[in-house]
Amino acid sequence: MRAWVCGILGLAAVIAMPGTKAVFGEGGNVIFADRFEGKLAEGWRWLREQPGAWRIREGGLEIRALPGDANTVKNALLRPAPDRSTGAFAVEVTVSNLTPPTVQYEQLGITWYVDGKPVFKLVKERIDGGIYIIPGRKPVENVPIRLRLIVKGDHWIAQYRPAGEKEFLTAAEGTLPQPANDEISLQCYHGPENEEHWMRFEDFRIVRWPQ
Repeated sequence: MRAWVCGILGLAAVIAMPGTKAVFGEGGNVIFADRFEGKLAEGWRWLREQPGAWRIREGGLEIRALPGDANTVKNALLRPAPDRSTGAFAVEVTVSNLTPPTVQYEQLGITWYVDGKPVFKLVKERIDGGIYIIPGRKPVENVPIRLRLIVKGDHWIAQYRPAGEKEFLTAAEGTLPQPANDEISLQCYHGPENEEHWMRFEDFRIVRWPQ
């Protein structure tokens, strides 16, 4: 009995130890994680980088929301998505507006790219004076939001969890185009021209998901 207890405690210590690969997250074991501790993890690339408009600070990636849209976004951070044919997975990140949004369609979140083109987004967005989760147009308060995009083959499920809540809510479901050099992006845009609005991303991870 004593040996069994010690073994379980040892396994728990490994799982809880920061930086180890034997880590389990919400929904399954971790494929990739970046807590933005001092620098970006390997495998990211910038699209239209503006070096003075992003920073890593206190365990988070902060990007200034600049004017632009999905096709002209600056400082979009991308990495290859897992192969959809090998099983289901979920992409998770916590997003926050460090400055209250004021511009129509000002937004931040996750964008999915297929063959270099943005085809889907799960974002926190200002629309007509309110703040919503898109897709689904679910109203939320201006608080940190945990976003979760579950991908099962060509099917996606967009979920979110406002700060202080325990359960994820489903915003919408749909399908992705056929895979072709799929990439996952963290990005923000439709920011003001003459004000600095900073957006924050924390605890990014991709986890295996039950089929």
